[in-house]
Amino acid sequence: MLLALDVGNSEVTAGLFLGAELLVRWRLTTIVDRTPDEWAVALESFVLRAGHAPAEITGCCVASVVPGVTQALIPALHLVFGGRIGVVDSQVGLPLYLDVDEPLAVGADRIALALGALALYPGDSIVVGFGTATTFNCVTADRRFIGGSIMPGVRTSADQLIRSAAKLTATDLVPPAHAIGRTTEDNVRGGILFGAADAVDGMIRRIFAEWPGTARPQVVATGGLAMLIAPLTVSITVVNPDLTLHGLRVAAESLQLRQ
Repeated sequence: MLLALDVGNSEVTAGLFLGAELLVRWRLTTIVDRTPDEWAVALESFVLRAGHAPAEITGCCVASVVPGVTQALIPALHLVFGGRIGVVDSQVGLPLYLDVDEPLAVGADRIALALGALALYPGDSIVVGFGTATTFNCVTADRRFIGGSIMPGVRTSADQLIRSAAKLTATDLVPPAHAIGRTTEDNVRGGILFGAADAVDGMIRRIFAEWPGTARPQVVATGGLAMLIAPLTVSITVVNPDLTLHGLRVAAESLQLRQ
């Protein structure tokens, strides 16, 4: 079995694979101050609760954008699972060419997203990752990551708005029925959610206009808020919240982490 971990700025998403099948997925709050022992207890308990023994895990694959968490997480994985552990970054040999001006600066999460898209949705694609940031990741059928864009994430923007406006209060991110809100809460919800959806559609329109070649890429959404925002757009055609985990599965195969 493979344990895949996507360490983001807000959450750590972990998935347990048997072959190509994702058996179970968990989400943990990203806490930089967790010790290796605390990570070990948390991960071991998740695996046991899923009905598996730590000894069944033959490899672990990690993509992280939070170095402080990585430093504590890797010893925890060695402690609990013992098997081979791989960390995805721009310098690891993977079946993806980083065709950008600064390949060493490409985040591990974006590499995993690209690998997941190539595995599950062959062809040109634009992967929109909804996380702390909203990323647009452009991948071609010949296994090239050609760049993209990054804008503030939906929840990041919402939190900043609430912090900066004295008379606004936090609200659940649920789409209102109308763009013309008749309560302050619906004003905030509409502005955040419809605004984010239209921003995504606008960015996709611009990326389409610059796309190399004649193929029209499919647009795939992933991340914690993908199921919320995708239905509000006109450009997103596929939603897969677990795309990064599947990309880590592909990376693990290349790194020969599983028996």
